[in-house]
Amino acid sequence: MKMEQSVCEPVCTVLREYACEQNILSKPDGSASFKQGDTSVLAGVYGPAEVKVNKEIYDRATLEVVIQPKVGMQSVRERAREQCVRETCEAALLSTLHPRSSLTLVLQVVHDDGSLLSCCLNAACMALMDAGLPMSRLFCGVTCAIDAESQIITDPTAQQEKECRALMTFAIDAKDRNVMMSSTRGSFSVEEE
Repeated sequence: MKMEQSVCEPVCTVLREYACEQNILSKPDGSASFKQGDTSVLAGVYGPAEVKVNKEIYDRATLEVVIQPKVGMQSVRERAREQCVRETCEAALLSTLHPRSSLTLVLQVVHDDGSLLSCCLNAACMALMDAGLPMSRLFCGVTCAIDAESQIITDPTAQQEKECRALMTFAIDAKDRNVMMSSTRGSFSVEEE
């Protein structure tokens, strides 16, 4: 009897240590600090507040997400991450309960040692919870990498991300475990996905 092997076998299924602390900033309506190993993100939520007329949406709240890098100015990479976080948060928030208002989520990168997008997603969810905003679901972020030997690395470090041939980040609905968002980079087969 021939046994089939899976296309990808986990190499590193041990996740780095996680830590979260809520309500750590005094100015925002909600805040959280989230750490995954040496990757750390600080999140602050402001609102609901008055929205600028040109950004007003009559039937729901407007969500703006800003990711501030540790040093320097924002790049295209931060803009892409902002879009992923914004779309995930919009899917979870009950924004119709706050029409014609503004919500702002600011994510400050404290340190980046890999899996930054998933850390941003986790910090965002915790900050939204701390702000007491109504949400239809909670979510979490997870990053996986596929190395040159087709082995899966969960929660990769920055060095592992540089050496991998594919990097995937997912936002997962905490209740039903459905994928809410996916961001991929690199080459991989359909079986590996």
